Amino acid sequence: MLVPRTRRGYVHSGGARLRKRYKAMKFKLIFSRRRLRQPAAVSAGRWAVGPRDDGAVALGCVPCPSLSAWKKSPKVTLPVWSMLPFAALLGCIAVLPLIPATAPYWDRNRWKAVVALALGAPVGLWIWFGVDPHLVQHSMAEYGQFIVLLASLFVASGGIFVSGDLRATPRNNTIMLVAGALLASFVGTTGAAMLLIRPILNTNSQRRHRSHTVVFAILMVANCGGLLTPLGDPPLYVGLMRGVPFTWTFSLFWPWVFVNGLLAFTYFALDTRLYATEPAEAIAADDAEVEPLSLRGAHNIVWLAVIIASVAFLGEWPWLKVGAQVAAAAASYWLTPKRIRFGDNEFTWHPIIEVAVLFAGIFLTMIPALQILRAEAHNLPLNEYTFFGFTGGLSAVLDNTPTYLAFFDMGQELTLDGSAVVAGVPELYLTAIALGAVTCGAVTYIGNGPNFMVKAIAEERGVAMPSFGGYVVRASIYLLPILVALVCIFISPLTPVKCAGWALTAALLVRPVIWLVRAQRRSMGTNSRST
Repeated sequence: MLVPRTRRGYVHSGGARLRKRYKAMKFKLIFSRRRLRQPAAVSAGRWAVGPRDDGAVALGCVPCPSLSAWKKSPKVTLPVWSMLPFAALLGCIAVLPLIPATAPYWDRNRWKAVVALALGAPVGLWIWFGVDPHLVQHSMAEYGQFIVLLASLFVASGGIFVSGDLRATPRNNTIMLVAGALLASFVGTTGAAMLLIRPILNTNSQRRHRSHTVVFAILMVANCGGLLTPLGDPPLYVGLMRGVPFTWTFSLFWPWVFVNGLLAFTYFALDTRLYATEPAEAIAADDAEVEPLSLRGAHNIVWLAVIIASVAFLGEWPWLKVGAQVAAAAASYWLTPKRIRFGDNEFTWHPIIEVAVLFAGIFLTMIPALQILRAEAHNLPLNEYTFFGFTGGLSAVLDNTPTYLAFFDMGQELTLDGSAVVAGVPELYLTAIALGAVTCGAVTYIGNGPNFMVKAIAEERGVAMPSFGGYVVRASIYLLPILVALVCIFISPLTPVKCAGWALTAALLVRPVIWLVRAQRRSMGTNSRST
């Protein structure tokens, strides 16, 4: 640490002598051109107080850290009660929309901002002044990059309108979801979700049952589809920056096929059952409004490509990356005719504002939770099962990128006989960490950035989306059993466990088959009555 010197020696702590000498030196420290000697341990920083070699306290002055320096924050031990604001904010998101007295207020973004700041600001101030300001700087830097990326994708995709109308049949809907899941691995889950959610909503606009389609879009397009390349999801991209080969994620192809294939088949059966219960007038309106597809605002694909390329190639230069994203969003906004953005696409700022205010509180209140995880993670019993469980469970409620990093670092300190090593981590452990971080982000609305955005856009279009708790229930029904089978088949090295996984998979296929049979019978009964 930098220790200011006078001609007579170091400035020591203690009473009036320290204050007197400090005041005398203040002008010189700021304006003097004489170069001060700096120990090798000092690189970049700010005003700090630290111990000297002789045990005294010395004052130091170093420049403010850059954005890239915030990626490595020190481990700090915090009390468990410091997670209470984070739990309270999650409780507000889950409960307040359900209470009749608070629901009208919660629909307004300004009240969301009041709640988020009331819980997040005290935590941020306490961490800044009482613990370590670098933690707040780091969290807010991540929040800034996060919200700029979401907003730029939101603006660029909002200028693309797929005109025309497909029939909202189970087959067409399933094809769009599978295409979106595949696209997510190459343009990112956020980019794919922002690009496809509006066409999906437009196609299903005449149908009464729509919320299940949005739920499966979150499960497949916004989360589980991003497994195949490091561009698919931020944790995998961070792994690339830590030394994981770009092509390593190709080894997750069969887990990708397994999860998304089961989700697609489950959705097809569910949508077939619900399609059979649609009112006749809704089906007639959907059939009558079929039009050939065409693309308006196609130049925005270029700006989407610029944003995605900035994530892929400018990760080591955060300010340049953010600047490129802002510039691309601004170009998209000003160069797209308003009739396409605000007329055809019915674009509004409400969804991105909602995400921005809520996640500002989430990023602040989750600082203690992440620090407690970092401090206590080494005390956890770690193996291939718990790596998936801990990474996935925490990624469902915390930011999945720092969760991935925490367990990635722990994996580098472990060895596993008979397992290959990738970037210093046994490959079996790395597979468990990657699968848990990516797939389990779909369990809650806040597990991954695009989840809440897709929900907000759908609600803006009049879709009655499930509440926070209602969505968790649906994810637990449709996704969690598939993930249990995934762990048994692709992560467990034990043959009996693998056999149990395949048995569970067979059992999971029974329910969709029953739905399809019942839908077929209902359709046949309806046809017989009509004749």
